[in-house]
Amino acid sequence: MDKNTGFKPYVPAEKITPELTFTSIFMGVILAVVFGAANAYLGLRVGMTVSASIPAAVIAMGVIRVILRRNSILESNIVQTAGSAGESLAAGAIFTLPALFLWAAEGKTSKPSLLEITLIALIGGLLGVFFMVPLRNALIVKEHNVLPYPEGTACAEVLLAGEKGGANASTVFAGMGFAALFKFIIDGLKLVSGEVSGRVKGYAGEIGTQIYPAVMSVGYICGPRISSYMFSGGVLAWLVLIPIIVLIGADAVIYPSTELTISQIFAESGASGIWSNYIRYIGAGALAAGGIISLIKSLPLIIKTFGGAIKSVKGSASNSLLRTEKDMSMKIVLAAILVLTLLVWLVPAIPVNPIGAIIIVVFGFFFATVSSRMVGLVGSSNNPVSGMAIATLLIATLVLKFTGNNGIKGMCSAIAIGSVICIIAAIAGDTSQDLKTGFLLGATPKKQQISEVIGVSAAALAIGGTLYLLDSAWTFGSEAIPAPQANLMKLIIEGVMGGNLPWPLVFIGVFIAVVVELLGIPVLPFAIGVYLPVQLNACIMIGGIVRLVIDKIKREEKEKEAIKNDGILFCSGMIAGEGLVGILLAVFAIFGLDKIIDLSGFVPKTISDIGGLVLFAIIILTLLKFSLFKKRKKEV
Repeated sequence: MDKNTGFKPYVPAEKITPELTFTSIFMGVILAVVFGAANAYLGLRVGMTVSASIPAAVIAMGVIRVILRRNSILESNIVQTAGSAGESLAAGAIFTLPALFLWAAEGKTSKPSLLEITLIALIGGLLGVFFMVPLRNALIVKEHNVLPYPEGTACAEVLLAGEKGGANASTVFAGMGFAALFKFIIDGLKLVSGEVSGRVKGYAGEIGTQIYPAVMSVGYICGPRISSYMFSGGVLAWLVLIPIIVLIGADAVIYPSTELTISQIFAESGASGIWSNYIRYIGAGALAAGGIISLIKSLPLIIKTFGGAIKSVKGSASNSLLRTEKDMSMKIVLAAILVLTLLVWLVPAIPVNPIGAIIIVVFGFFFATVSSRMVGLVGSSNNPVSGMAIATLLIATLVLKFTGNNGIKGMCSAIAIGSVICIIAAIAGDTSQDLKTGFLLGATPKKQQISEVIGVSAAALAIGGTLYLLDSAWTFGSEAIPAPQANLMKLIIEGVMGGNLPWPLVFIGVFIAVVVELLGIPVLPFAIGVYLPVQLNACIMIGGIVRLVIDKIKREEKEKEAIKNDGILFCSGMIAGEGLVGILLAVFAIFGLDKIIDLSGFVPKTISDIGGLVLFAIIILTLLKFSLFKKRKKEV
């Protein structure tokens, strides 16, 4: 039992079972490389990646328990811990590093070397893991009942279902099967729309919803409160700010647009065009302000946590700690952070000066903290890593500009800094989810942290080759792989260096965040709602509403708890199922199989939208079938 929370993990601290074995590490490394490559392609194509923690857990559980016939749940946990690191490292890398390829295509600089990409990825990944070591106790343990970490919890449920078998396993695997089918219909066969939106004629606002089971599942797991904060941010952005911009801007040309007027952008791309050109800057400002506010509010707990961690450096009696409380040695962690900081500055392949190295350490720790808290609320799949990268790039580029690092050299340095920070934030979020899973299962934190280091190292060695392969095959910025996030980062840096960044939009976001905080509303989920598309927020909100309905049903307390838990199990399975098919479809796309199975040309848009809504209703009904309406054996 944990002495801070009174929580008792599945595997007691006194029990020793296999964890960090050759088998678990070997499988974890393979999954890290595979998931990293698949998600790199996916992110460069659509601007988003899928979390690999749960797919890795499912694969680990299947191989270790079914094929190898081993019974250690903690060994399976190590596999998913190392394996999911590849996806997170890829997410951080692809949102920034392709900008260097884009500048090379314009003749401004040469392509980054494989060594440069590998070192940036490796240093960012390792810093992300090491920063989370002293934060584990503060965020994972002491806030166990505050931060749900939906994917970490779902991952634990998947592993427990495989361990316990029976009804729990059937509920999880039913969720996996249904979500896999739904995802394949939506994004594989493309028979129905994955997103349905509408607006009132004469009003520029737009509302709609995505149709994805995993997104709805995040809302169910997080609950109605957090979901409503995110949805509120989306409503403000899409039903208030966008109409105001269209109404007042009208025929004005406002940067970042240099040719098209507001009316022309809206006529060509609708509300989405205004969102991508303007609202995302407001969202980035809100996220940056929300992150700073969150950090200030967390400082007492962080300082206290660091104080306790540093005591271990002075030789505190770590042997008295329970197995489930042992982290990596703070001596090793602090020494590693120092060495990595020096490498950032001294290695010629990384274009960063001493000021840049300091920025990386300061902002890296800041965003590691913020990222961990955010994924604790909304899950890794919705962790706005690019939003944090935008905030970092704004400050880093300004600092570099004012210290004389102008031109392409300064811009490449800013991207290197932003890349490391972006990877730190992504890895910190992934590590947090994995440590939450380990906390619930009774894993040894130190062994999980070591497996994260191994997974990050393997993925870093593979990501450079992956980027070169994709650029050689299709070229970044092309229709096949438009690299939307990297293009945005490139635009921001060029805007700051040229002095024409839309600062008013950024400051609007900052002061929206301040007002929200003064009203007593948690600012981070609200800011995330402003930054992300309203359709995604609405889908999460629908999941939250389903959870609210189930929570309000008048049943005996024990039965209500069983219904809620079955819903969480089913949603956990749906997240896993969609994640696995997402990876599969990414592989299909790499080999060109996606076009062969694409049937969208045979379905009119109206029919596709109606089909999407019908499918969403079916998704909700399947969740209710396996939770509210599930037949349960009466206890004797």
